[in-house]
Amino acid sequence: QVQLVESGGGLVQAGDFLRLSCAASGRTFSSYAMGWFRQAPGKEREFVAAISWNGGSIYYADSVKGRFTIARVNAKNTVYLQMSSLKPEDTAVYYCAADYAASSWYAPKKGDEYHYWGQGTQVTVSS
Repeated sequence: QVQLVESGGGLVQAGDFLRLSCAASGRTFSSYAMGWFRQAPGKEREFVAAISWNGGSIYYADSVKGRFTIARVNAKNTVYLQMSSLKPEDTAVYYCAADYAASSWYAPKKGDEYHYWGQGTQVTVSS
């Protein structure tokens, strides 16, 4: 069982940066692939980024590639999403998710493949 708590959201202006954190409970954090997803009002949840348990596999949505960076510190049971050059269209509730990783390359992009989810943190980017 993994419990996830996101933090770091807020209201920023276009071009600013934010760093989201997702703290996980449990002693087996290093066994889990982690992902970030977001959902804007009236839209479906979409994939943002994913990282395998050892950081060897990392994936980004095309819309955030080059602007967002996902990273994890297993010793701190934490995964981060560094967001720069923020745009109004990045406004959404951001969720982190975890799934047990059977292999070192496992880092799913589909939300349905994750079993554990945080409560979300709001990111609002004003123009």
